[in-house]
Amino acid sequence: MTEAPGADGPAPGRHEREALDLAGRRLDLAVAAWLGVSRTRAATLVANDRVRVNGRKERAAYPVEAGDRLTADVPAPEGRDVVPEQIPLTILYEDSEVLVVDKPAGMVVHPAPGHWSGTLVNALMGRGGALAPSGDPDRAGLVHRLDKDTSGLLLVARTERAHRVLSAALAARRVERKYAVACWGHLDGERLTVDKPVGRDPRDRQKMAIVANGRTAKTDFRRLARFPSADLLQARLHTGRTHQIRVHLASVGHPVLGDDTYGGGGGRRLAALPPRRHWLHAAWLRFPHPVTGVVVDVRSPLPADLAGSLLALAEGGHSFAAPLTLEYFGFYHDTD
Repeated sequence: MTEAPGADGPAPGRHEREALDLAGRRLDLAVAAWLGVSRTRAATLVANDRVRVNGRKERAAYPVEAGDRLTADVPAPEGRDVVPEQIPLTILYEDSEVLVVDKPAGMVVHPAPGHWSGTLVNALMGRGGALAPSGDPDRAGLVHRLDKDTSGLLLVARTERAHRVLSAALAARRVERKYAVACWGHLDGERLTVDKPVGRDPRDRQKMAIVANGRTAKTDFRRLARFPSADLLQARLHTGRTHQIRVHLASVGHPVLGDDTYGGGGGRRLAALPPRRHWLHAAWLRFPHPVTGVVVDVRSPLPADLAGSLLALAEGGHSFAAPLTLEYFGFYHDTD
């Protein structure tokens, strides 16, 4: 059994589930909610006999019942070439095996429905030079990903060997990723570890949630500064689940500033954040070089929009003795 992955749509292959919370809906609407696709695409799957209810073909208007078992056979998308584009990128580290990109907020990492151009992969291909081959050419070279509206450091492999070694290091938790994040309200203490499984939200397939059958997810948080309405935190990932930091902070009642998806979008003016920007920045990346094994340490400065947001959050209640940098707040102090 496979699960629908998220905003990019369901993975090709067979998907199964009990109807449960989908009961009472038309079959096409139930499939759309389940797989996170449009009603039109869901209706097409039903019409093409790729959806079964208890092993039977049903019409799109069939009323789903709680005891029904749904299966969907999702076809692979038609092939589409990734077009190299001349898009400026900030590269903070590069050699023949690997490079580290400082991704701006608003840039999608790889091509997908609705974002076939203007992505980081398009830009990387436009630079020229080798990228590690991948089973999915849309994700060539990528070792991990960042959300569209998250800025910061992204690791890219240039050779097949580098991709294999770095992917193994990531799985073994030898790639260290730390984020600067601001959340609404205040943590109960200076440190917090959230160890809760993250999976697809059963009520909204476009979102993630804390679910009992989700994948193990653990994040350490350390408070760097306390402002009248928000905390500035360092977040250290032990795992790399989709939206992990955002879901973990929302689960303890302190959503990320500007996060419209998980309850932190209100007060955007107070936080001086532009539309569709959330306060999350991948600021520190350390990894063993895939050939030499020497630890590579890469740091990304706080973007201007987030530095400006800190000034707004201070509301005159905090005087700064130096420019607002992550160094000022002790972000890079290795206290683990």
